Amino acid sequence: MSRRSDMAPKRIAMATLGGIKKVRSKPAPKAGARAESAEKSPSKEGAAGPQTSPLAPKSFASLPPLAGVRLATGQAGIKYRDRSDVLLMVLAPNTQIAGVLTKSKTASAPVDWCRKLLPGGMARVLVVNSGNANAFTGRAGADAVRETAESAAGVVGCRATEVFLASTGVIGEPLPYQKITRILGQLAEAGAAGGWRAAAEAIMTTDTFPKLVTINGIAKGSGMIAPDMATMLAFVFTDANLPAAVLQPLLAEGAARSFNCITVDNDTSTSDTLLLFATGRGGAHPVISKPSDKRLDQFKDRLNAVLLDLALQVVRDGEGATKLITVDVAGAHTNESAKKIALAIANSPLVKTAIAGGDANWGRVVMAVGKAGEPADRDQLKIMFGSHVVADKGERAPTYNEALASKAVAGPEVTISVDVGVGKGKARVWTCDLTDGYIRINGSYRS
Repeated sequence: MSRRSDMAPKRIAMATLGGIKKVRSKPAPKAGARAESAEKSPSKEGAAGPQTSPLAPKSFASLPPLAGVRLATGQAGIKYRDRSDVLLMVLAPNTQIAGVLTKSKTASAPVDWCRKLLPGGMARVLVVNSGNANAFTGRAGADAVRETAESAAGVVGCRATEVFLASTGVIGEPLPYQKITRILGQLAEAGAAGGWRAAAEAIMTTDTFPKLVTINGIAKGSGMIAPDMATMLAFVFTDANLPAAVLQPLLAEGAARSFNCITVDNDTSTSDTLLLFATGRGGAHPVISKPSDKRLDQFKDRLNAVLLDLALQVVRDGEGATKLITVDVAGAHTNESAKKIALAIANSPLVKTAIAGGDANWGRVVMAVGKAGEPADRDQLKIMFGSHVVADKGERAPTYNEALASKAVAGPEVTISVDVGVGKGKARVWTCDLTDGYIRINGSYRS
């Protein structure tokens, strides 16, 4: 079966330490069969052609060059034919790095490698491949990571401990790392300041469109999305002069409000990796040594906006998704309790399939609140679909109107609001509907 392929463009905002400006899009030409450093889109597999998510943004982000970053993509043939599946990014000396990684107890070999290196706070190279997750691959997986890192270090002229790696794709299959290492030299020579869209496309698996924003940032994700302290794969870059000790808390806080508030299928990936790089090559930035420095307020706002933008693009590209669902919970005992209730709603197959079919079945939301195991007052419970109150004070609302309720869940974006009536805690999470497309994609993922 052919996969949906990533072709939809986006519109974004570019943030730096000094401010923010709008970046408009331009179409990207098709890619060739060699390493790419220009804004090129690789051809996709499947005779039926691209099947882009209906929730894809209407315009595409054209990310500008960023001082201290060179990138190139190439075709190693790890799994896919005639599409880019390797990304090499070469970073300026003394680039600082921060990251948050999956808490999965079956984490991939690249995650283990990054976890070991992150305390060093320095990065010169990022190598990413799609088509193979290099997860649950034993000693061979660790060897593949080491060999790739050492090869990249040799090509670029740095230490292997400055090479960060990420992989996405099938779990349990040994990674043919030789296919990667044999093209690294070619990629390094082809590296250029442009090529962000090609970079975003090279890391995709079942994604139907690349995710890009600027500080600059790229991400991939479509299924196995229930992040736990990170995301699928996301890489964010800034030319700001910020040390790793400042970047780390900023990134952790931003991830908690974005990637850790999205879910597609309640499954946490073995490969979740979110990395933030600061090249320090953006000119006369002020020297900042503390994350609490007030001069960081604007940068922090822009970083959080970038992370949320990427996270929502991932949900919009949920496998088989046709609707973006926002779940707001208020009146909970604590914010943490509110988030657990919100996720119980967002992860409920019954809620998600009802929304997919345009069925205003608010009883399924009642069920999800009850199963969450958090404090809630049944007789004070209030539920709204959009602006229409469907349940109030423990029963169907007196003003309930089936036509209005159905209209509220009929469009491409749906909001479910719940007040559980026991406190002031609140939370917001995002998910998508559950359609037969999800089954089709995952029923043939390895074929």
